[in-house]
Amino acid sequence: MVVNSDTQKDGGGFGGLRTLVRRKQVDSVHTKSSSSSSGHGQNQLAKSLTIPHLIAIGVGSTIGAGVYILVGTVAREHSGPALTFSFLIAGIAAALSAFCYAELASRCPSAGSAYHYSYICVGEGVAWLIGWALILEYTIGGSAVARGISPNLALLFGGPNSLPYFLARHTIPGLGVTVDPCAAILVFVVTGLLCVGIKESTFVQGIVTTANLCAMIFVIIAGGYLGFKTGWPGYKLSSGYLPFGANGMLAGASTVFFAYIGFDSVASTAEEVKNPQRDLPMGIGFALSICCTLYMLVSAIIVGLVPYYAMDPDTPISSAFTSHGIHWAAYIITVGACTALCSTLMGSILPQPRILMAMARDGLLPSFFSDVNKSTQVPVKSTIVTGLLAGTLAFFMDVEQLSGMVSVGTLLAFTMVAISVLILRYIPPDEVPLPSSLQEAIDSVSLRYNISNSSSGDSEVENSPLLVTKGSPNEYPLLEKVTGECNSLVNEVNRRKIAGWAIIITCIGVLILTSAASSLYLNNPLRFTLCGFGGVLLSCGLIILTSIDQDDARHSFGHTGGFICPFVPVLPIACILINVYLLINLGAATWTRVSIWLVVGILVYASYGRRNSSLRNAVYVPAAHVDEIYESSNSQP
Repeated sequence: MVVNSDTQKDGGGFGGLRTLVRRKQVDSVHTKSSSSSSGHGQNQLAKSLTIPHLIAIGVGSTIGAGVYILVGTVAREHSGPALTFSFLIAGIAAALSAFCYAELASRCPSAGSAYHYSYICVGEGVAWLIGWALILEYTIGGSAVARGISPNLALLFGGPNSLPYFLARHTIPGLGVTVDPCAAILVFVVTGLLCVGIKESTFVQGIVTTANLCAMIFVIIAGGYLGFKTGWPGYKLSSGYLPFGANGMLAGASTVFFAYIGFDSVASTAEEVKNPQRDLPMGIGFALSICCTLYMLVSAIIVGLVPYYAMDPDTPISSAFTSHGIHWAAYIITVGACTALCSTLMGSILPQPRILMAMARDGLLPSFFSDVNKSTQVPVKSTIVTGLLAGTLAFFMDVEQLSGMVSVGTLLAFTMVAISVLILRYIPPDEVPLPSSLQEAIDSVSLRYNISNSSSGDSEVENSPLLVTKGSPNEYPLLEKVTGECNSLVNEVNRRKIAGWAIIITCIGVLILTSAASSLYLNNPLRFTLCGFGGVLLSCGLIILTSIDQDDARHSFGHTGGFICPFVPVLPIACILINVYLLINLGAATWTRVSIWLVVGILVYASYGRRNSSLRNAVYVPAAHVDEIYESSNSQP
């Protein structure tokens, strides 16, 4: 047996770089029992969510007031009467990410969502950036949603400026800052509700979401009646069904794609689901299906009632009913918009405390954020910090100009989840970090294999059935029991190397292709050349991954028995292509703001996270021997 006892330093050089690729273990019965014996057992969330709760979270987080506005804007500028197909195409694109989320959520059912999956499959550095970006997304997203509630509430009181004085917006003299007390109060109310308990808050979100769904069903039924009564004037146009052509319909799909952002909130509650292998995939799938169906039906009705060019871009649904003389419908639609915003606000604040908690558990943030209240079994401290930050932003700032930053976090998460699925299938981690407290059990198992190998006289592999590294993975590319079948072993090493390079080539090809396709300022010969080069790399990676076998270890990776993503590698690669294209097209201003936030995150990680990571002194062993090591540890006095 060979044991490498050189603990990896974090100081700099290649040692510092290796910390970026260290990966953590999938949470299991072993890791939970280990944390319990170490005194951290209280950091477990309540397992109380079922499929109806997950559907309420997914639908409530996804269907916001955007649908009440996007219908008019996208129909006027891009899709025309074909808006329904734009929603369908966007729904299919969102489903690609949903398939990837469903597999990883059922295999790795712990808090943290995309941050957690990236840490297990890609590495600590990427996981930190994803978690840091998600913190920005949920904070700004919640603040933006809260700022949008007060204008809709004012309409219920009679007009834009009809809210009571203590709730109405006011401009501070001399500063030009418009404060919104209503937005801050709503954030604090939602924060308090989330602190009560996940089951209670989800029940309330279900009620609010139901009210929103009733408003949308009213639009569908009443609008359908009006349409049949008036002969669907919006579809009887000389310009036809595709006035902007197929390109306009696709441009509309890329715009309404962001109306589907929110279903990933379901994955953030994975640790609180009673039966995650069954309920998480079904919750994500049902939520996305319901949202897509409602979007398509509402858009089909509205574009049929009013010609697309005559739609009001600000209030398309209520103005469509008003044009047919049904003025009272505006109140029902406004109630739907208010309930949609309140439900989305809950969905925006809910995931962030769990992201903070997951990062704190891993040592990347102070342990303050990992505390779970014993009575409510909710990360109360993280929830309160999230609510205070979001409420303060909602009170003082008009964050509308920062709303594009919300999309960056989501699309980065979608992209990394798809890449994680490829890694899981082709090169799943074959080394697992264990706490240094298990060193005695690791030595015992290593000695057992050493004696066994010596007695068999197997000198061909230099007596190395179990290789162990400390502090950093990947110092030895293959850590597993060697059985003497060297040819098979070499072939497996080559297959993993080929698969790894194929995934890298695919991602590079996607980046070059989407960047060139979006760079309209380039001259056409250069642009087409770059597109062709990126397309060739993408095609080569896809062909290689399709041609080679997936890793057998994928069957035992994480928790088994859950959802399996179909059409791998085509589906994850298509997901990566779509999300990277949307990321690049978010605009330079958005990326400038996000870059500042990411640079701050890198500094925080370098100064705190890297040095306090729970994996800093971890011992890496072959994944095949983990159960045996834990059994040896439990058997020791």
